[in-house]
Amino acid sequence: MDTLTRMRAFIDVVEAEGFSAAARKIGRSKALLSKYVRELEDELGALLLNRTTRQFSLTEAGHTYYQRASEILREVESLQEAVRESSSDIKGRIKISAPRTFADAEVGQCLVDFCAEQPDIVLDVRLDDRFVDLVEEGFDLAIRITRMQDSSLIAKRIAPFHVIACGSPALIERVGKPARPEQLAGLPCIIDTNNRTRNAWQFHNDDGAPVSVQVSGPIEINSPLSARRAALAGLGFAMLPDFTARADIASGRLVGVLEQFVPRDAGIYAVYPHRRYLPAKVRVLVDYLAKWFKDNRNA
Repeated sequence: MDTLTRMRAFIDVVEAEGFSAAARKIGRSKALLSKYVRELEDELGALLLNRTTRQFSLTEAGHTYYQRASEILREVESLQEAVRESSSDIKGRIKISAPRTFADAEVGQCLVDFCAEQPDIVLDVRLDDRFVDLVEEGFDLAIRITRMQDSSLIAKRIAPFHVIACGSPALIERVGKPARPEQLAGLPCIIDTNNRTRNAWQFHNDDGAPVSVQVSGPIEINSPLSARRAALAGLGFAMLPDFTARADIASGRLVGVLEQFVPRDAGIYAVYPHRRYLPAKVRVLVDYLAKWFKDNRNA
C-alpha cells in the first residue's frame, strides 16, 4: 500500500473528526481506514492520533504531519489537474471562504450562476467574517473585501468596492447632514464590529490625507445587513458596503453623506495560496468571477 493512500486516509479521518464519520463520508470501512492510519504510524515511527472509545485528538506529531500532508496532497492534486488542463473536463470540489454579507447580498448570485454553468464542480462555501488561514484550514480560495496588504497569498482583484456613509431622511431631518467627517463624532452612528477599524471610521480630507474619526451610537453589531436595518430605522449614520446600500440610496430610503471624503481604494479579491500549480477548476472560477462582476456592474 503506497504512502499517498495512507496519507489520504489519515487526512480524511482528521477532517471528519473520527474513523466512523470518515468511513461514511468516503464510502470505505472503518476497519480499513484504521488499518491505513496504523500502517502510516508504523512507517513514521510516531503516534499521530490519540484515540479512545470517547475521544479523538491529534498528537503534536499528528498536527505537524496533517498540515504538511495536506499541502503535499493539494500539490499532487494541482499537478494532476494542470496535466489535464488541456482537456475540457473541469470538475471536482472547490473549498471557498467568503464573508456572510457577500453571499447574502445580491452579489452572492455569482456563486449560484457559476454552479449552474459548471455542473461538474461542487462549491463547498464556508461563510465566515474572519480572515481564515487558507493553507492551515485547507481552503482553495477566499473571497475578501478589503484593501490588500503585502501577503504570502496571491490575490486577483475581481471587482471594485467602497463603503457608503449614509443615514435615513428622518435622521438627517432630526440631527442634520454632516458636511465634514469630524462632525460624525457628535452624531449617532451605527457601528459594524466586523469592520477591522470598528468605531474608528476612515476618511480622507481635501488633500487626500487619511482622517480617522471616533464615532459612537446606540447599537454595535457584527453584521452589515443588520447595520443597514438600523440605518433604515433612523438610529444613526452607517458605513455600509456599496452593494448592500446601493438600492436604498437609489430609492431614497437612505441618503449618502460625505461622498467626497470616503476612500475608494478597496476591492473584492479572489485570494488563493501560493502554489506551483494552480488547479484548473480554481482558475476557471476566478476567471468566471471577474467576468461576472464586469457584466453585472450594478449587482
